Amino acid sequence: MRDPADLYELHPDPPELADPVLLVALDGFMDAGSTAKQVVATLFDEFEATELATFDVDDLLDYRSRRPVMTFDESSWTGYAAPKLALYLMHDTEGTPFLLLNGLEPDRLWEGFVVAVRQLIERFSVSLTVCFYGVPMAVPHTRPSTVTAHATRSDLVTGHTPWMGRIQVPGNAMSLLEYRLGETGHDAIGYAVHVPSYLAQSEYPRAAIAALDYVAGATGLALPTVKLTEEAQTTDIEIEQQVEASEEVQRVVRNLEEQYDDFMSSRSGLSDTDPLLAGDDSGLPTADELGAELERYLAERDRGSEG
Repeated sequence: MRDPADLYELHPDPPELADPVLLVALDGFMDAGSTAKQVVATLFDEFEATELATFDVDDLLDYRSRRPVMTFDESSWTGYAAPKLALYLMHDTEGTPFLLLNGLEPDRLWEGFVVAVRQLIERFSVSLTVCFYGVPMAVPHTRPSTVTAHATRSDLVTGHTPWMGRIQVPGNAMSLLEYRLGETGHDAIGYAVHVPSYLAQSEYPRAAIAALDYVAGATGLALPTVKLTEEAQTTDIEIEQQVEASEEVQRVVRNLEEQYDDFMSSRSGLSDTDPLLAGDDSGLPTADELGAELERYLAERDRGSEG
């Protein structure tokens, strides 16, 4: 087996950090509403990024399944968008350092990749790892964004009542990372922000704002949301215009609002450990329906990538 340390190159003279947090956003599995994509774009726009380690994408990626873009101009190739997976150092608006692992999700060597990331976590004394992404859910855009929170220890997500019971979904490298970190005694949290299923294929800034808020709440980082808020206001207007143009869409949204309100009103009668899908779940999606929705979203996403 290849040494996981060979999967990445640590840049010279890395800084010594005092228990930073690590944010993880990998592109390739699921990101309804382009939630993580928008968060990462915001971080790179607002903060200076210093590359600390670079992963060997030639070993980790299957180029034929996710072909990089090349530019052809009249009679020659003039550009190549080389894929990248790297660990970056950033500082929040108050100057607090944090790490960001971002790039394409590996197609191969998942276990080796996870060990390599764990080595970097231990090298930089990371205190908490936080993953975030968007998932399609039967929720309306007219209500506050919600989240499914998961973690390596239940006390890390105290206050987040489960939205569903036991389901099985396709695996991904971020979830495997969280799972393996828990096995080795490292703290990790994941936030799956709920995106209205009818907006899953579009950029939905409200979900990105929610992701930033959840990450900030868990880590104490001061993260910017002003630009996303402005974009969300514009998107909200566009969504309302589309809804008003279709009676069928209006009916769907009203039904989702009723389900959502009934769902949320049940919270007061449940403990923090009781699934929200317990009790009267008539009209609410079952675990099988949620799993089917995830599979449908992934299938549509794959077809879009192939196109």
